[in-house]
Amino acid sequence: MADSSGHPELFAETRPSAGRRLDMDDGEFANWTRLLQRRTGLFIAPERRSFLVSGIRARMRANGCGSCQEYYDRLTGGRCQAHEWALLIDSLTVHETCFFRHQSSMQMVTEILVPEVLDREHSYLAWSVGCATGEETYSLAMLIDACMRDRTEDCFFGVTGTDISLPSLRQARRGVYLKRRLRDISETFQEKYCQTVSDNHFQVVEGLRKRVCFTQLNLRDLKDASMAKVDLIYCQNLLIYYDRNRRAEIVDGLAEFLRPGGVMVLGAGELLDWRHSNMEKVRYPDTLAYRRTN
Repeated sequence: MADSSGHPELFAETRPSAGRRLDMDDGEFANWTRLLQRRTGLFIAPERRSFLVSGIRARMRANGCGSCQEYYDRLTGGRCQAHEWALLIDSLTVHETCFFRHQSSMQMVTEILVPEVLDREHSYLAWSVGCATGEETYSLAMLIDACMRDRTEDCFFGVTGTDISLPSLRQARRGVYLKRRLRDISETFQEKYCQTVSDNHFQVVEGLRKRVCFTQLNLRDLKDASMAKVDLIYCQNLLIYYDRNRRAEIVDGLAEFLRPGGVMVLGAGELLDWRHSNMEKVRYPDTLAYRRTN
């Protein structure tokens, strides 16, 4: 069944309510996943169908839509299209993260990656891909800043965090977090980089925030990204949102933003058997990383 605009009727139920479940059959799920993949690149696996339904239902309610078809039309046309797409994607992606997540990768950054660049250069640029609310980005900034403080010569660094979620990026720019997040930050780094702003919150200090910038990026548009060449690309717990072929395409694209000698750090197990003519694997325990050779 199609409405006058030619769009397929995506759901049989017309008005969700708090006490009723919005079901989705195989055909409807396929329609939505094709739309999401075409517009955002996100891959919703069949086992995450209920997660997709919950996200759609929440945005329908927020928009006062009486049917899924009405919400579909809202997404595919009209002045609020871009804003609403951003909010829907925000509801379909997980933003829970923490400081210094995956210790072995962070340790590799400190012990090997930053020092080997600073031994030949006086600057270091890093990119946190899929930065969510900014904890990973600030973690990298703390590590790089600490490495530079140990050197006698003047050095410069910058860290860019990108994400598709505008609400997450707004929080990241503020750099304000619940105090319970301090448990993931060493006491030394707490003293250097964190300041109390309320009984329940702390903020990353201004000096470090000035070394960090956050910007929206949909990995579907990676080839058009206005990113400078960097020494480190840190991309963990993001590729899970894409199918196998798309993961390889994304990593291929990211590799083009590395300086010669730059390293891309991925989540262990997120990408198997990847090959690139200009990249070689970096050997370090419990990590997955590749170095650009030229």
